[in-house]
Amino acid sequence: VVETIRFSDDEPLPPNAAAAAAALQNVVVKTVPERQAVTSSESVSQFAVLVGVRAPPLPEIHQRAPIDLVAVLDVSGSMHFSKLSLVKRAVEFVIDNLASSDRLSIVSFSTLAHRIFPLRRMTDQGREDAKRAVNSLSADGATNIAEALKMGARVLEERRHRNPVPSVIFLSDGNDSYNFGRDGGARAFRFPSVCPVHAFGFGTDHDPAMMHAVADSSPGGTFSFIESYEAVQDAFASCLGGILSVVTQELRLTLTSASPLVEIKSIPSGSYASEVSDHGSRGTVEVGDLYADEEKQFLVNLSVPALINGGNTSLLDVACSYKNAVSNETVNLHCDHVEILRPTGPTDATLVNLEVDRQRNRLSAADRIAEAQRMADAGDFTGARNVLSNGRSAIRASASGQAGDELAVFLEEEMRETEERMGNRGSYERTGRAFALANMNSHAWQRANTRSGGRRMGGAARGGCGRGGGFRAYVTPQMTNMVTKSQQHSKTQK
Repeated sequence: VVETIRFSDDEPLPPNAAAAAAALQNVVVKTVPERQAVTSSESVSQFAVLVGVRAPPLPEIHQRAPIDLVAVLDVSGSMHFSKLSLVKRAVEFVIDNLASSDRLSIVSFSTLAHRIFPLRRMTDQGREDAKRAVNSLSADGATNIAEALKMGARVLEERRHRNPVPSVIFLSDGNDSYNFGRDGGARAFRFPSVCPVHAFGFGTDHDPAMMHAVADSSPGGTFSFIESYEAVQDAFASCLGGILSVVTQELRLTLTSASPLVEIKSIPSGSYASEVSDHGSRGTVEVGDLYADEEKQFLVNLSVPALINGGNTSLLDVACSYKNAVSNETVNLHCDHVEILRPTGPTDATLVNLEVDRQRNRLSAADRIAEAQRMADAGDFTGARNVLSNGRSAIRASASGQAGDELAVFLEEEMRETEERMGNRGSYERTGRAFALANMNSHAWQRANTRSGGRRMGGAARGGCGRGGGFRAYVTPQMTNMVTKSQQHSKTQK
């Protein structure tokens, strides 16, 4: 049963919401061909050009785009005692770190879904009222995930006023009690594509396949696995650090073949929509929102023809367009022209670039984890572990692996831990499936999430907000800062 009231009672935005924005640096686009030279007599059917984008930092005065955030929280009977207390504390941390221009709504669900707090600005009074709503929550009943997600969607769909950055955080510790077998239920539910859904699987009894599907079907949505209940506030903090630092929106990369016989063959872009058109002469990648300082890397595979005489070959022209999330202005940039030398004889410039090699390792690791996850779902745990073991060996043997590249080390350790969690059906059902799906989600969007555990990597929330030092894939400075703030806050609460 869904409440029939309309959710168009959102609080109006502040009068200065459209005030002049601080200057924001442009997105930086870089291109790297896998080799600087290809001998003129050689034709290459799969030649990779790395196209990377990096978002600008937040302006020095920390002016940012305000957000509309909906928290969808599980309060079913299994969330009793310390679990609900920890979630309440984590949501209060989120509330304390929202500004008066940000708005928050809260949907709780068990047997039914209820919007317990409308979309309101987080002024001093708004924060106080939001905390009162959070502290009123109690755990009881079953788990109606599909209805809760639909209600969260309605809060954003029906709002009269719109902050530029809408997002949903969705936390659950269980399986949907009502909707499976009825048109696919929650597993088949796809959140409206207006915003990312950041799903948090809490503990070891949630449905990771469903939560991964919900997050992955939303633009830039993350799926985090919180194995340790105490890690929930840090996980929320890492996610919030990203949401509060969106600097560009609707970013699109446009790729154009720069020579008649150079053809774009494929763009393995993970969960980002990409297209090759006009017989391989044009390609696009829809990147969408970027957090401050966030980077995305895409390999564009081209066919390069032989050249009768030496010289050079123009490969690719790269342009991008996006909307400045702070000022709402559209920016169009012609970014780069890629060409390579075509010597008549061998040269050192024909060596493969390590930056391209490390991205091949990233794509390979993501594919291996996905293949192992499918095999483990089918009960072939030996085969799944072999896929991951062979993948680790391949990364170690790669050029960047041999050079001690930090991403290669990270990927190898990630696959090792995934392999260990697929030791048997019991360990896979408890943590292996969720851990693998969280890894897959992070690589598909090239965005940090939380994967609790990290026995070798150190840290309560590896990959998203680990406590230890060292390399962490896709983490931005604002995420790190917010997690540090969370940890300091936790110390003062003890």
